[in-house]
Amino acid sequence: MSLPDITPDLQTLMPQLRGRLSAHQPLAPYTWFRAGGPAQVMFNPADEDDLAYFLKNLPAAIPVTTIGLGSNMIVRDGGVAGVVIRLSGKAFGEVVIEDDCRIRAGTSVPDVKVARAAADAGVDGLAFFRGIPGSIGGALRMNAGAHGGETTDVLIEARGIDRQGNLRLFTHADMGFAYRHSSAPPDVIFTQALFQGRPGKQADILAEMDRITATREAAQPIREKTGGSTFKNPPGHKAWQLIDAAGCRGLVVGDAQVSEMHCNFLINRGKASAADIENLGEEVRRRVKDNSGVTLEWEIKRIGQP
Repeated sequence: MSLPDITPDLQTLMPQLRGRLSAHQPLAPYTWFRAGGPAQVMFNPADEDDLAYFLKNLPAAIPVTTIGLGSNMIVRDGGVAGVVIRLSGKAFGEVVIEDDCRIRAGTSVPDVKVARAAADAGVDGLAFFRGIPGSIGGALRMNAGAHGGETTDVLIEARGIDRQGNLRLFTHADMGFAYRHSSAPPDVIFTQALFQGRPGKQADILAEMDRITATREAAQPIREKTGGSTFKNPPGHKAWQLIDAAGCRGLVVGDAQVSEMHCNFLINRGKASAADIENLGEEVRRRVKDNSGVTLEWEIKRIGQP
């Protein structure tokens, strides 16, 4: 990678930093596609205070990118300039059951873990998280949803750190949720969320989670190197139907393929580059537009440089 190693400069600027800085850290292992280039610098903060200290002292000219479990992301082959921040499970992975069927979760917690914690506590309303292959941070950022539920249905408030290192609290209204979207400030790195459930029977909640699991396994290529649903459903349409009608099921570019099982999923057959995957997605968009007149919008986030 041609980008310079700036970790010594950052360490000099931030002598009290407790988290880990890693120069030219490969990012492919952190994505479900297992493809893409490195981060110029990766930072793993020790805790919320450490994250605030880092952001407060980081020069404004250095870009910041946050990644979670990497399930909904393409990291381009040229890598990501600036600092990539990844919150660890040790510091941001706690789930706490509170009074009145409330659940507080760190944003590195996998969505499925929140669903399981809620079920174990007899809290209903969060089982839909079982069907989302990501973390709570990503769920907040994109109003993640599945199987009839969305993050907006259960969120009370979220907290995070902005680019200036300030702790911010966001009410549900502040989040500005829409379909697969939040209008919260893009520079905020969410660290925690508070959810509202309702009383339920543990057996019934676990049965619903089992149903969601069985549905996913039967209809989605969850054993493959994939990023989840690739395109948003356009108003009045289902993305997979438009893709199928355009003849894209099984379409291949390089070693990337449109899934035969569910054609709104792209898969890495083993040696696909990030460019293969993204170019395949763009070819799907072109064919759907030509066939139906509908423009598909990416749901998967694409970061970095070619």
